[in-house]
Amino acid sequence: MEVLGYLIDALTPLNLLLAVGGVVLGTVIGALPGLSATMAVAVLVPFTFAMNPASALIVLGAIYTGAIYGGSYAAILVNTPGTPSSIATTFDGYPMAKRGDGTLAVTLATVSSVIGGIVGALFLLLLAPPLANFALAFGPPEYFWLAVFGLTLISALSVGNLLKGLIGACFGLLLAMVGVAVVGGDIRFTMDSQILLGGINVVSALIGLYCIPVLIDLVATPDPHLKVEQELGGYRLKEALSIAWRGKVNAIRSSVLGTLIGILPGAGGSIASLVAYSEARRSSAHPERFGTGEPNGIIATESSNNATVGGGFIPTLVLGIPGTPPDAIILGALLVQGIKIGPSLFTEQGSIVYTFMFGLLIATVLMFPVGLLLGRYAYKSIITIPKAMLVPVVAFMTVIGSFAIHNNLDDVLVMFVLGVIGWVLNRLGFQPSPIVLGLVLGQIAEQGFVQSYLIGNAQGNVLGMFFGRPLSLVIVALAVLTLFYPLIAKRWGVKKPSSVTATAEARNAD
Repeated sequence: MEVLGYLIDALTPLNLLLAVGGVVLGTVIGALPGLSATMAVAVLVPFTFAMNPASALIVLGAIYTGAIYGGSYAAILVNTPGTPSSIATTFDGYPMAKRGDGTLAVTLATVSSVIGGIVGALFLLLLAPPLANFALAFGPPEYFWLAVFGLTLISALSVGNLLKGLIGACFGLLLAMVGVAVVGGDIRFTMDSQILLGGINVVSALIGLYCIPVLIDLVATPDPHLKVEQELGGYRLKEALSIAWRGKVNAIRSSVLGTLIGILPGAGGSIASLVAYSEARRSSAHPERFGTGEPNGIIATESSNNATVGGGFIPTLVLGIPGTPPDAIILGALLVQGIKIGPSLFTEQGSIVYTFMFGLLIATVLMFPVGLLLGRYAYKSIITIPKAMLVPVVAFMTVIGSFAIHNNLDDVLVMFVLGVIGWVLNRLGFQPSPIVLGLVLGQIAEQGFVQSYLIGNAQGNVLGMFFGRPLSLVIVALAVLTLFYPLIAKRWGVKKPSSVTATAEARNAD
């Protein structure tokens, strides 16, 4: 009955209003390229200081989950990830929009995001204390191998030209090494420039590599940005629900992966979505369709990155260790409210934490109608706005988004230069995704490798540090399996029917 009381507390009109408002604000901010979930929470957190702790947590959680979901809009409709968590959504979301399935892609992203958010919130509600101990088992070697696991996705992103994909990933790794080393403090590849001293910001690179080439192509070609669907009425909800139901195993697996990776401090939604995408492709009967508009790709990425919201709160609330950057800001807001973080939080201040957990669950459910309405509006806007208006608006948002990272014009310059380089490389057949993958995972891999080597060297057992820990070996085995799965499947004649991909096949045939 006590739990029922917490649920009733979360269902008060004020909390429901805050949940809806948080989801709307988060979705709008997340949809703008460069304005990440971290920024959305940071900008709006001062408004929660006057609220009671449970309501403040609910609105912050709603903003966070809305921003992660909102990033899918720009990824699908403009081929620019609204947030780093949506990088992998561009792989199949934009091809679907290009062939006229933009509404279906947005609706499918909404359904998948709600599924992932609910799974993450349920894990937070039911299994928070034991899962927090799981995060403590991850050390530098596990982070290094997790980054390597993510890099194996390059084989998935480079179908048809693996060599160019590897070259692009090496370029991304080189970009990740620019500036001051994360361990040791060595200055590298700055060319005596103060601008590069702090390294290449991931969000600036993301906007430049994905958005500037799209803008240049929009100006250079007379074709419309997206193919207009013949029938604009309806959300294609029934079709999206049908696809999501047939891909339920993929959705649940990706949601669990997203929750577990969200628990790891510093991993975040970008790694979760990449790992989930890799697993979805590996387990698919038609891995060659990934990257060409495969619905299962959107299901994997959007369910996993929204599951990191609930997962990230687990170490934040139980251990006081934020799982993601937005969690760190929310942790600060909790300390301002005078809430004592730790295992005792669940017993001494259970009314606050359990009301928040139910509130997060309710906000995730409310994201379904809100997301459908906003997504429909965003799609209609993108296809009806003339290119002469769309290009300046998107260009303005890219400048604002990159400037807002540090309030510094240097980030705008880096974004523009990388955008031009990305456009030239695109013309030569190099895709931006392997470059971004190398950039995102490069720092994590380097930090994990150097720390592991230093610890192993001090213990006189470097090989044991990398290959002697059970959790590391599990991640290494998964990476090897992902990398060589196409060859293994071909060798053993693995072939599975997939009703989900059959839908895409039929649509392509039409």
